[in-house]
Amino acid sequence: MVKLVVKNLVEKDKFEEYTRLFKELAEETRKEIGCIKYELYQDDEDSRILTMIEEWENKEVLEIHKNTEHFTRIVPILGQLRTKLIDRNLYNKIV
Repeated sequence: MVKLVVKNLVEKDKFEEYTRLFKELAEETRKEIGCIKYELYQDDEDSRILTMIEEWENKEVLEIHKNTEHFTRIVPILGQLRTKLIDRNLYNKIV
């Protein structure tokens, strides 16, 4: 299993559009084979920090996900809406 954690800074005036698009992306992504979890969290201390947490069966299905219509259509827009990519980490489950 792999887990992808992506932390973004999204200003308040972009928040509604960002979360609306993410919801659409998540609804389609959760239907994909190999997707275990696809969620968005808001930081408790700084509401502008949104963290996406994805869990996949393996790296191969994650790579397939990156070529889907909904990913290639929505993710570039999310990238434009964010102020900053704070962090991106891919983790491999060991225990």
